[in-house]
Order: sequence, then C-alpha cells, then structure tokens
Amino acid sequence: MTEHSVRVLVVDDEPAIRRFLRTALSANGYSVAEASSGLAANSVAISERPDIILLDLGLPDMDGVDVTRLLRTWTRAPIIVISVRGQEADKVEALDAGADDYVTKPFGMEELLARMRVALRHAVSSSGEPVFISGELVWTMPSMKSN
Repeated sequence: MTEHSVRVLVVDDEPAIRRFLRTALSANGYSVAEASSGLAANSVAISERPDIILLDLGLPDMDGVDVTRLLRTWTRAPIIVISVRGQEADKVEALDAGADDYVTKPFGMEELLARMRVALRHAVSSSGEPVFISGELVWTMPSMKSN
C-alpha cells in the first residue's frame, strides 16, 4: 500500500459526514470513494476495491451490520464502523458480524486515522501469511484486488 494511495470507502447516508470525511481523508493522502446506502456500498466496493471501509450502521436501505455480513462474503478489507450507536450490544453485534473496529460518533479525526493505520497494518501483515502448507507446497490467499 505504499506505492499507491490507500483507497477508502466511506459509507454514510448523511452528506455532511461524507463531505467531512472526504475532506479530512483526502488531506491526509487517502483516495476516497463514497456510498450513501448498503446496496450502493456493496456495488462501490466491488468496483473500487477499497483498502479499508468506514461504515455507518444507520443506512436507509439496510442495517450496517447486514452490510458488514454482505461485504464479508467476498472481501477481507478492514471495516471500521462509525456510528452514533454506543451501546455495548451494538458494538458486539457489529464486531461479531465481521467489523474490525468500532468508533462512536462524535469522534476525533486523529483517533480515527490512528485506528485506520492499525487496521491497515493488520490487513497487510495477515495477507501474506500462508493459508495451506504441505511439504514444499505453500499456498497463500490471492489478493482480492485487481491491478
């Protein structure tokens, strides 16, 4: 991820939140794609192949937890939930559905950027680990991204 800009998919139904995140992330060198619904998030993720996904739970067409489950059927990109839902049960449900982290709104941008760096670091370190080893045969999970 050092040879290109990290691609971030921001999924939130509030235009002001998307605009804020697009501006802040772009200023920090990230390439940003956006979606305002769960189905749009899946479509944009398929076409853009983001390195990381920032996902709100309150979407107009489906719950963000269901979006997480849908995305997890085909991508290993880190998912950080950003939501006003601050109850422990909401956090546990999102994490159990496949989210990598959970940030409650309102949040500090520096904290979000740090959490993104951690998630990306973990994604890079785990992507090269062997999945299957038998004698001299070592197979690793192929990248889900197209070049």
